[in-house]
Amino acid sequence: MSRLTGWWSGRSSAGKVELYTRWTFHSFVPIELFVLGGIPFSRGEHGPPTTEASVGLLLWVGVHAVLCAVLASRALDHTTGKRERPVRLAVAVVGTTFCVGLLLNLLWAGGVLPEPGVNVGILAGTSIFTLCALVLCLGPVRHMAYAVLATALATGAPMAAVGNGLDMAAGSVVGILIGGVFISFTSGFSSWLLRIVQELERSRDLKARLAVAEERLRFGRDLHDVMGRNLSVIALKSELAVQLSRRGRPEAVDQMVEVQRIAQESQREVREVVRGYREADLRVELEGARGVLGAAGIACAVDAPALDLPPEVQSALGWVVRETTTNVLRHGDARRCAIVLRSEPGAVLLTVENDGAVGAAGERDGAGAAGVTGGRGAGSGLAGLRERLGAVDGTLDAGPSAPHSFRVTARVPLPRSGRVGAPRKPATPAHPVPGKHEGPGGSGRRERRGSYEKEETVA
Repeated sequence: MSRLTGWWSGRSSAGKVELYTRWTFHSFVPIELFVLGGIPFSRGEHGPPTTEASVGLLLWVGVHAVLCAVLASRALDHTTGKRERPVRLAVAVVGTTFCVGLLLNLLWAGGVLPEPGVNVGILAGTSIFTLCALVLCLGPVRHMAYAVLATALATGAPMAAVGNGLDMAAGSVVGILIGGVFISFTSGFSSWLLRIVQELERSRDLKARLAVAEERLRFGRDLHDVMGRNLSVIALKSELAVQLSRRGRPEAVDQMVEVQRIAQESQREVREVVRGYREADLRVELEGARGVLGAAGIACAVDAPALDLPPEVQSALGWVVRETTTNVLRHGDARRCAIVLRSEPGAVLLTVENDGAVGAAGERDGAGAAGVTGGRGAGSGLAGLRERLGAVDGTLDAGPSAPHSFRVTARVPLPRSGRVGAPRKPATPAHPVPGKHEGPGGSGRRERRGSYEKEETVA
């Protein structure tokens, strides 16, 4: 079943609006054939037209419907930014409609098409369907109003000029004005809505990229402030030590000891910067997830009682919330997301579940819900979360939980001395105290890996 519906549910919101709009205008082909196709065979005061005339009118209706569908498709391509405005095609369709309408008026005046009701129905109907596709190519509302007026006059003027009756011409003008205003409003609104949705989609992607770039700049400034001065001092003292060593001066040893001290101090400061970036407060991340998902139109239910957890456990779980929330926005098309935090005997359990997964594509997107944005795949994101949880002996499970749903489960054991389940007031994350979690030399687990990588994650 998911394969049958994946072509729709696997699309983004902007993609759904575009697909719906396109097929709406493509459906005008059978609508025009149904509405206008039976007119040539209808019986009037003078009897039905000849078979040749009826077939010719039906053929013109079919060709006109296809031309309008092609023009509408190209116009929607322009609306979505895929191609230039189809000016030449629009002129060709409008010109063809006008020329054929003039020919029908001449045949009407010559007695080949004697039935006025058939002729007026074909002329007015094709004009309105042409206006429907033409409006998609226009921008300002006043241009659409000009198009309605010009279409009405271009239909009624030749009718009156060749002597087919002023009453028929006036009736056609009034009918096209009334129908043209409605169809222009509908088509113009559809084009405007599609354009707005596309711009919102691009704005959201741009906002995510700007947030990543801003974090890169902030991280770069922090490292520059920390390392710039110390590296300059190290370079000067190293040069001085070289000069003293060449002269056989014992002070060279003292200078190198000072270089070693400054290098160790720089290493400690870099660890503080990285730790400050990597730490995440669980309560802040939960509230941020609720607000961000709600602003994106995703119903977010957060069930997380305040628990007195160790800081390192809070940080690890906060990263799970941050990265899963980020990728629920970026992947799939979720309508709801549930975040549940529960305490178990000796452990704490966090689950994040969303309904944006569909079939194989959904598994990919759902895995991405635990991934890290910024160009890395879902696999590296899951590995990153498992690495963070592994630092506190935690585990991570991710996979489909039900049709169209994906669940990420993080379980972290707690030390025996931890007071699990005791309510506490959410505290504002404090600035890390230098050297609080490391001994001399800072030989923590993350430092031994030697990786001060910057995670490109949008909170």
